This record gives sequence, structure tokens and C-alpha cells, in this order.
Amino acid sequence: MKKKDIKKVVLAYSGGLDTSIIIPWLKENYNNCEVIAVSGDVGQGTELDGLEEKALKTGASKLYVEDLTEEFVNDFIIPTVKAGALYEDYMLGTSFARPLIAKRLVEIAKKEGADAICHGCTGKGNDQVRFELAIKAFAPEMAIIAPWREWDIKSREEEIAYAEAHNIPLKITRETNYSKDKNLWHLSHEGLDLEDPGNEPTYEKDGFLEMSVSPMKAPDAPTYVTIDFEKGVPVALDGVKMSAKELILKLNELGGANGIGLLDIVENRLVGMKCRGVYETPGGAILYKALKVLETLCLDKYAAHKKQELAITFADLVYNGQWYTPLRKALCAFVDVLMETCTGTVKLKLYKGNIINAGVWSEYSLYDPEIATFDEDEVYHQADAEGFINLYGLPIEVQAKVCRKHGMSME
Repeated sequence: MKKKDIKKVVLAYSGGLDTSIIIPWLKENYNNCEVIAVSGDVGQGTELDGLEEKALKTGASKLYVEDLTEEFVNDFIIPTVKAGALYEDYMLGTSFARPLIAKRLVEIAKKEGADAICHGCTGKGNDQVRFELAIKAFAPEMAIIAPWREWDIKSREEEIAYAEAHNIPLKITRETNYSKDKNLWHLSHEGLDLEDPGNEPTYEKDGFLEMSVSPMKAPDAPTYVTIDFEKGVPVALDGVKMSAKELILKLNELGGANGIGLLDIVENRLVGMKCRGVYETPGGAILYKALKVLETLCLDKYAAHKKQELAITFADLVYNGQWYTPLRKALCAFVDVLMETCTGTVKLKLYKGNIINAGVWSEYSLYDPEIATFDEDEVYHQADAEGFINLYGLPIEVQAKVCRKHGMSME
């Protein structure tokens, strides 16, 4: 659409630096268009406080605050955990929140009769792709405005200057101007001193970590947790039944207090560059570990290995904004079949950033102590191994004879 034809815009609004200045910028550059702000609540907590007043004061006509937390957990987080999907060890906290928010943006844009949807993602980041692919999935004809790809602002420093010139209140300063993303699953940190991979994160500095403490500040005594799973879904913590959302929030508290789930990586962004980020995912780290431990009992070798292989594909799809695709749906169906026997209980010990296996039980366990024992047994006939090895090694034996005949080496 041409700028002059855009009269009403739905903005993905967090109240952070980027989206705070976008409201007046849109009105200045898009013919004083109406701006409807939408905040998808995926567990940001106090970050949502005061958003309506701020949005209206800076020029929005209204603000929607949409509680997406249950859908976020049940339809995005849990399927990804069940898949064991990690993108270069990153637990995908921002990645799977964006498609859900974008879907709700489209629903509100259609309800309000909006001409365009706007987001505050930079032209260097992954989130622009995640938002826009989801928008295309539900409203392929919808116009999309991405100010970072249009305006003359070149840095977060210039964004702050723009905000100050327009009397837009900010919760950050030039000294605390990390680029952060928070939801009930994680908190990410990028920018400032972290842009140099040679700088150690200031884990011990007050105010840097929000969901966790440094392992150095964690208690000297371990914390034990017991998690019950039904078909790969966590259903109880320490014997108390609760929703997956409640369980994650509780694990965030327990894990955070013990310095669990800190990750400092240089990752490969979708747009081609490498970027350094520090992530806090305390409850998520515990869940990934717990389910992996349970799978060691409940999945056979070939199923476990194929699942591990496809977890990389699943993670790539999530990271690259391909949530609403047939392949992602098909992979979820594959995982659900494997999870049919992943019911059981896992006990873990949390200690100064470490997650230590402390026991696992399942009625579907494939581990047979009578077969595996080093003591005397009546079920495993060790002499059978000779014939097995002869047949299993037959191709190597034949190859060796051919090589010897022709003076070739097997090395």
C-alpha cells in the first residue's frame, strides 16, 4: 500500500525503547494515522505496568493487552520441549513467542479494520522474519511497516535521543541500555559490553540478572526437585499436581535461586551474522534435562536417535520463523507418537548452576536390570554374542579379504 492510503495501523507494542518511539514516528510519517497498540502478554510481568497510560500519552488511540500465557505454554513451549529442540543450545525463548503474538496482531488488525501491521524489529534481527512470516500465514495481503528498515535512526543511542526530544519516558538509561526480551520462559540480554565476545558477563553485578543469580551466589546446599510427566508433558512438581504454566513459574524460582539456566553464546542469526547473547532460562533448563533423563528409560535406541536428529530440524524451523508450516506440524505429530510412553517421574539435584540426575522411574521403562546386571542372570546367554558379532562384522571381514587380495589397506 502507498503511505497515503494507510489510515489505521496495529502496532506490536512492548513499551520498550523501540516501540515507545514508533507511535509518534508513525503519526509523523504516515499522515497522522490512527495507531492501535497491542501488547501480547507472554509473561513479561511488571514490564506491562503502566503501558496503557504510556501508549495513550504518546499517541495511540487504544491499547490491547492480550493474555497469551496459557496458549504460549501449552501450544508453543511444551511441544518444543517435547521435541528436545535447541538452537545451538539456545532454548528458543524469543523465537516461539513471536509467532503467537503475530497471530493475535492479525486477529486484532482484522477486527479493527486496520490497513497495516507494524513491528519494532531491526533489519539485522531474527524477529522481523518471525513476525512477518506469521503475518503472511494469516493475512498474506496485509501491509507490514518495519520502521527500522525505513527511518534515519541508526542506533539505540539515537533512539534515546528521539525519545528525549519527544518527551517519551523510558525505563532505561544509556548505561543500562541492553537489548532485552523477557517472557515467562526466559530473559535475553544483548548489546553494550556483550557485543565484545571477550567480555565476561557481569553475572555478579546487581541488576544484571533478573530471573537467576550467579552460581557463585547460589546456596551451598542443593535443592531437590521431582517432576512427574504424562506423555512428555510435565504435570506435577514435588508430588503436587499443577498446570504446565504453574510448574514452569515454580521451576523458574527454584532454578533461578540455584543459578540454573545461564547461557552465554555467539549464535548464528538467520540473516547471516553472528551475534552474542546471554540468556536466563532457569525453569526451561530443568525441564529439558528432566525429559531427556526420562527418555533414556522410555525410548528405544532408534527412536531416541532419530528424535535427536530431527530436534535440530525442529529448532531450525522455530528459530527461523517457520512455526506455521506443514513440516513443523508433522514433526510435532512424530514427537507425540514417541511421547506416548514417556510417562514417569524424574528427580533432579540443583546445585550452583548444575542439574544432576538423582533418579528416574517409569512403568514404561525399557531398562531391564536382570538383563543389564553384571551379576549372574538367567535370561541373557553371553555365548550368543559370538554369532551376533560374526554376522554383524561380516561386511568388514569380506572387505578385509578383498583389500588383502589387492594389497590395499583397511586404515
